Amino acid sequence: MPRLTKAYRNAKVVEIDSSSRIVIFSDSHRGDGSLTDEFRKDRDIFEAALQQYYDDGYTLIEAGDNDELWEYSKPHHIIKANPEVFDRLRQFHLDKRYIRIFGNHDMQLRDPEYVREHLYLRINNVTGRVEPLLDGLKVEEAVLLRHKNTGQEILTVHGHQGDFSNDQAWRTTMFTFRIFWRHLHALGIHSPSSPTRNSGQRHKVERNYVRWILKHGTALICGHTHRERFPIGDDAPYFNSGACIFPDYITGLEIVNDAISLVGWSVVPDANGYLHVAKKIMAGPRPLADFARHPDPVRHRRPEKSLDRWKIIAEASAHPSVG
Repeated sequence: MPRLTKAYRNAKVVEIDSSSRIVIFSDSHRGDGSLTDEFRKDRDIFEAALQQYYDDGYTLIEAGDNDELWEYSKPHHIIKANPEVFDRLRQFHLDKRYIRIFGNHDMQLRDPEYVREHLYLRINNVTGRVEPLLDGLKVEEAVLLRHKNTGQEILTVHGHQGDFSNDQAWRTTMFTFRIFWRHLHALGIHSPSSPTRNSGQRHKVERNYVRWILKHGTALICGHTHRERFPIGDDAPYFNSGACIFPDYITGLEIVNDAISLVGWSVVPDANGYLHVAKKIMAGPRPLADFARHPDPVRHRRPEKSLDRWKIIAEASAHPSVG
């Protein structure tokens, strides 16, 4: 919780209103196109979604773990393997509609010198010439969306804050991942310590998110767990954008017309049987005003019920035989 609070205090403030159009993707884990590259199977879907959002005037927030720098130590290999994706990212960047947040798997991006060295320029695959890419990019730890009219705030982070092995001890975890789990990853075996694979660890992280929300009265958007989340009813306003490495679809969050939605993109057939990339609304839209909260102890009774419900869900998920 103190790590999230520190991120909140140092966050980049982005003012929004009813005309704002924002899309949030996290956990792309872009790789070098090899067998261990989980992003490879969803690359075309991701590219199509980005182009649609660019054409529709959205601002793109990449909320961490978008480049897999634990597994692939050389970013230029990632850029070379995904030229069209980075072409689209550059479109957003040139229009000042691109915001980048670092996560645990691309923690190196918190260093401005690292960003300058690896993301400002690239080598053109066709001409072999060095050309600008994301020159001038500043990578953030957190972004605070603040409504111009109501003052309502939504904190956007990757969500690794306070997850010890992926935050304070990230260098050690990266080292073991790179020399050990990376090779097993190629065989479909994943590290059991990751919150994406360990339900107990995932629910622990998510319970901490909810406690922070109830204490500070601020809605929270995360990635990290790869589990998309959208609050129902009086649930605490915790949102998770999911990931862009599912077997045949990607997920993200949209904020449009003062409302938020959870969306998924996948390849589907049309009425004539032709395949195309299409968007599906998975949850919402719900007005942002529904999620306005205040850290008032007198009003914590109802939110605490929401927290108790989260505990019950977490325990049931960790022990499927219960209930």
